Amino acid sequence: MESDTTDGARGGFGRRAYLAAVGGAVTGLSGCLVRGEEGERGLEGRIVVDGSNTLLPHGAAVAEEFQWRNNRVRIPIRGSGTGAGFQRFCDGNTDIQNASRAILDDEVELCGSNGIDYLELEAALDGLAVWVHPDNHWCDTLTVQELNRLWRSGSDVETWGDLREEWADEPWGDEEIDLYGRDSASGTFDYFTQAINGEHGNIRSDYSASADTNVIVRGVRGNRHALGFGGAGYYYENEDDLKLVAVDDDNGGVLPTRESIESGEYTPLSRPMFVYIDLAELEREEFRAYVEFFFEEIDDDADQSIVADGETLTWTQWAARKVGYYAIPDETVEESRERLADAIEAVR
Repeated sequence: MESDTTDGARGGFGRRAYLAAVGGAVTGLSGCLVRGEEGERGLEGRIVVDGSNTLLPHGAAVAEEFQWRNNRVRIPIRGSGTGAGFQRFCDGNTDIQNASRAILDDEVELCGSNGIDYLELEAALDGLAVWVHPDNHWCDTLTVQELNRLWRSGSDVETWGDLREEWADEPWGDEEIDLYGRDSASGTFDYFTQAINGEHGNIRSDYSASADTNVIVRGVRGNRHALGFGGAGYYYENEDDLKLVAVDDDNGGVLPTRESIESGEYTPLSRPMFVYIDLAELEREEFRAYVEFFFEEIDDDADQSIVADGETLTWTQWAARKVGYYAIPDETVEESRERLADAIEAVR
């Protein structure tokens, strides 16, 4: 999947609408921009971004706003997946890597062997949600321990009654649970298995795995015996078709909401999502301007409907909310600004 956000088609979009617009590996326009402004600095060039399909709408939203203000800079963005994106990034084929998880040891080694020095910056927050069919009236909360028993490799949980004894007497409580989740190429898969089962890739083999969270949504809404996991935003786009399950991490059970995710209350399934930048590219003025733009305050042209009264957002925080994710804390923004400034100073 690719979005070349240089076509000047500026406007608001949510995650599902954006992914629908760029689905099917759409190739962006290669011609000149027809809208936007050249910008006072007259920046021009090309910045290549790849990585997480999950983070693609966020990256596209930031790129769209930057290009509207600097219309001679082209920023094609692909969403080939966190793992595949790291392969390209560590091979030196992209400038920025979007990632829905932190870089793994073997990817660190690959970057090192190819002489790629990078800086990791938090860009957005996401919450992974657990959902069931809306006819399931008894499963309101699951503990982290119950999720572990259900999803871990070698799990002996087959029915709802196996998961919690009192559920055996509920309608279809003795029926097998049909499980849906992300596949092993996904950063979402990596994060969920680490957070719930204590190890990347530790998961039972008999579940329906998909690279597309919309497939997981359709699987659960069409099967009253089902349970699935995916980004919380997908639940809020399908509230009438799914039932959200609270996660009890010794806190009585918390639902993933903007407030609980941005405050850190929703544990352990709140996760940071990252951008990795190739430090060598900071020698390019247009590249420096673009990565600094992430942490600059939004201007009056930004959609203000997602900004609370008295709140000041940066572009990365604004874009996260705009496409259905969640804003990183202000202290993280300030830390990122400082680390980026230090990296820029080092190459000058």
